[in-house]
Amino acid sequence: MKTSKQILMALGSLIIFFSAQTVLSQNYSVNKNASSMKIEGTSNIHDWEIIAEDFKGNLNAEMKDGQLVDISALNFTVVAESLKSGKGGMDKNTYKALKTDQNKAITYQLNKVKKIDCTSKSKCIVSTSGYLKIAGTKKPIDMVFNAEINGNHISLSGNQTLQMTNFNVDPPTAMFGTITTGDEVKINFQITFSK
Repeated sequence: MKTSKQILMALGSLIIFFSAQTVLSQNYSVNKNASSMKIEGTSNIHDWEIIAEDFKGNLNAEMKDGQLVDISALNFTVVAESLKSGKGGMDKNTYKALKTDQNKAITYQLNKVKKIDCTSKSKCIVSTSGYLKIAGTKKPIDMVFNAEINGNHISLSGNQTLQMTNFNVDPPTAMFGTITTGDEVKINFQITFSK
């Protein structure tokens, strides 16, 4: 028969074990001042880029001993007419192609995290699947990004190549069709989420 001392020691060991295994779920929101998103493309005249100026989002991360172990939720929204090239005519053609009169936002929603590979306690490579909605067309998308944890901040960075026509977006044209843009665009992002 176990003594009360042995039972207390066993209970203490269990408490220490479960405390060491505790996974904390934490909510973060986009820190716009520490974030950036740029879309790059080509045309028959020259390459071009557009900057996203207005976006928001949230992330729910599961941390264990300060290291990322899972992302249970990730949502990100870009106001479509906040995409700016610095050229009014190009912006107008972009908004027309994106049908911004009916579709005010471009959205991404995480479906699941496939894999997290951490090269250190603060740096991980995250493979995900989710849904991207552009100009009213929603498509599944696989994305891989770098995650860096720094105190109360998690930064996600990477790039993603897309074909506009996959989202039923006709590549914008200008000057009565004499300037045509390529179908492929590249999205470069560095988004910081803060508690």
